[in-house]
Parts: sequence; structure tokens; C-alpha cells
Amino acid sequence: MHRYRTWNGPAPTTAAQAKVSTGTAVKTMLQLATPSTRQVQLISWGFSLDIAPGAASVVELLQTDVAATVTAHVAAGVQPLDPNAPASLLTLGSSATGYSATAEGTTTASRVFDVKQVPLAAGATDLTYAYQWMPDERPIVAVSRFLRVRATFGTTASNMTAWVCWDE
Repeated sequence: MHRYRTWNGPAPTTAAQAKVSTGTAVKTMLQLATPSTRQVQLISWGFSLDIAPGAASVVELLQTDVAATVTAHVAAGVQPLDPNAPASLLTLGSSATGYSATAEGTTTASRVFDVKQVPLAAGATDLTYAYQWMPDERPIVAVSRFLRVRATFGTTASNMTAWVCWDE
């Protein structure tokens, strides 16, 4: 079993890790697509925001049956934590593993793994969230499914850096 991590932007090279605007409606910030031959077990996930949203907002981690249309990750953006591990088997592409959705698709079935309500107030100090599951409660994303970090923001967009860590 190997452990991987990815973010909602291209892997940093000469520039820092990119932040992505949440917009002011539902938006998939990061999506992982499991292949037909492999499920993944979640280890941890999290996000950071630049500003509080100013209205009721939520960030959720869920498995869906339909892909969002995303900016495709390349293999270098899905990083093994062990430098000797093979490349991830996640499916890459604009309707697979990627970030910053331009279309959400029509989900008909979902499983929610975690939800974080985002504070409304300007000056809120809890704009960073990280969660790590205990070994016996780690969710498993089924084969041929999509794991999404999805943000639903009200009146004010924020810039978000989101990440997921998993075993496959």
C-alpha cells in the first residue's frame, strides 16, 4: 500500500502552490477519480481560506457517482509521500482527477465523509481546517467513483488551498 497527497492546483515548481477562488455558488475545488481496478482509503484532508465568506458557507468532502469538469491534474500533481513509491493509479483528465471545476455535473448518489461549516465573521481565526481519521474509521472511496472537496459559499468568494491524503 502506498500513500499520496494532492492539492487543488498544479504542483509547485518555480511558483508557490496556487490558490483557487471558491466563487459564490457550489464549486468542486478538488476531485479524485478512482480507476475501475482500485479503491482508495482516505487518511486526512483539509483546506485554508484567505477570508471568511460573509454568509452561511460550507466545505464538504464527499464521494459522488458523477464527475465534475475540472482542470486536469498531471501525474506530477499527484504526489507519493514515499519517493520510492510508484505513480498513483488515479484516473487523470478533465472529467477525472483535477481541480477548480467549471461544471458540477448532476450527482445522483453521494456519500458524505466530512463537512465543515465556515464562520461568517470577518476576522474569524478558524479559516484553516485539517482532519485525520482514526485507522478504524477511514472512509474508502469505491472503484469508478469521484471524491470531491466541494465548497458552497454565499456572498463573498475566498481563495482556497485544499488537499487530500490517501492510501492505494
